[in-house]
Amino acid sequence: MSKVQQDSKSLNFHRKLSIAPMMDWTDRHCRYFLRQITSQALLYTEMVTAQAIHHADPEKLLYFKAEEHPCALQLGGSDPKLLANAAKLGEQFGYKEINLNVGCPSERVQSGSFGACLMAEPELVADCVAAMEAEISLPVTVKTRIGIDDHDSYEFLHQFVQTISERTKCDVFIIHARKAWLKGLSPKQNREIPTLDYQRVYQLKENFPDLHISINGGIKTLDEIEEHLKHVDGVMIGREAYKNPYFLATADERIFNSVQSRELSRELVLDRMKDYITSESGELPSRYITRHMMGLFHAQPNAGGWRKKFAKGDIA
Repeated sequence: MSKVQQDSKSLNFHRKLSIAPMMDWTDRHCRYFLRQITSQALLYTEMVTAQAIHHADPEKLLYFKAEEHPCALQLGGSDPKLLANAAKLGEQFGYKEINLNVGCPSERVQSGSFGACLMAEPELVADCVAAMEAEISLPVTVKTRIGIDDHDSYEFLHQFVQTISERTKCDVFIIHARKAWLKGLSPKQNREIPTLDYQRVYQLKENFPDLHISINGGIKTLDEIEEHLKHVDGVMIGREAYKNPYFLATADERIFNSVQSRELSRELVLDRMKDYITSESGELPSRYITRHMMGLFHAQPNAGGWRKKFAKGDIA
């Protein structure tokens, strides 16, 4: 058993607050950085396709440090067998949860017949989840939208969740409170243009009280997180956690009632990252790590100066 696996078994993890899987953003260096700010929030990998894991070196795609825990692996795919094999490897690497992406609207993802387009095939999603569950002991969860294209009624969402929850053991759904337009909008536009509908996610929780429902989309402050938690079980933060990560500095205390052992300043986060960058210096240029730190001094004096330093890989 690896050190990561040993350490993960001694950790509890909570879904009250999580950081979304974000392509090109939430790699292992980003997750390590975010972990210096919040020790409790559940962190997700970027989406990794089951096909890539099958054809490439799993070590390069799945490796992470024990310090990143609690950490979940998000998979993309629609082939139950490939997903089951990928989930099994994810368990062996020590992840706490396997999540299936049923929310990404990009044309590239659609061409592979997975992501948000799978909302139109709830039986196939159930087959995929069941195949993964048969191979691993970890929880398998689903991240999805409230609808796709003209299939955007509450009944459509209700039926999707009902089909999966009745046919599998999956009892955790993370709902991005926007529908996805599969044609005509870019992934960036799909994160901004479709209207947010938080009430629909609240209604889903009311109709499925035994399921864990987390809400995602457009949430930017701890006050907003606390308000959502009055209606659902968990909140997932996306771009705000990347662009303004220090807003999470008091999340452990406010959301998880966990007292910080010392005041968490931006300078303390910087000091912690210096040691990490030194330890990783033989693997890659420091700018590949510091690029994730651009938002650390968001809205602070000389924020632009810090961004220039980070862009060069400088944290002195």
